[in-house]
Amino acid sequence: MAKQKYLECGKAVSTHGVRGTLRLESYCNTPEKLAKMRKIYRKTPAGEFVPMKVRAASVQKNMVLCTFEEITTLEDAIAYKGTMFYADRNDMKLEKGERFIADLIGLDVIDYESGEKYGTLDDVITPGGRDVYVVNDVNGGKFMIPVVDEFVREIIDEGEREGIYVTLIEGMRETY
Repeated sequence: MAKQKYLECGKAVSTHGVRGTLRLESYCNTPEKLAKMRKIYRKTPAGEFVPMKVRAASVQKNMVLCTFEEITTLEDAIAYKGTMFYADRNDMKLEKGERFIADLIGLDVIDYESGEKYGTLDDVITPGGRDVYVVNDVNGGKFMIPVVDEFVREIIDEGEREGIYVTLIEGMRETY
């Protein structure tokens, strides 16, 4: 599966103050990671990624207050409300064992022992602080798998054996 060069990292949900600061909802695993970036991108209607230089950023609760060199007034900032921002994957450093969610979406979910395909990964949600995989079942519907070593045994995100290898317990595959 080809890996995307630009990954969603945050969305402008509102403005802050009168000098063009935006409040960004962080799509990174922590708001601090987003606040450390010095350049992020916006996507034009034509699909081009345009770099924007971060002048200052700080974390306020679970949001990131971000000031860009290109946005200097409240009026400029209002125009960006609802804008999705992206990071170049090469600018984001992963810790050992970490993966980008975008690289996992669409991977086959496979039984660790038998090799039976259960479905494909549709989404990763975090209700209550722990990741949960949402799987499109091969028989229709969706089911969820908590991301813990007991259930998610191995993730291979490239090559011939690409997939998420899992061990499920009885009832876990009931769809909704």
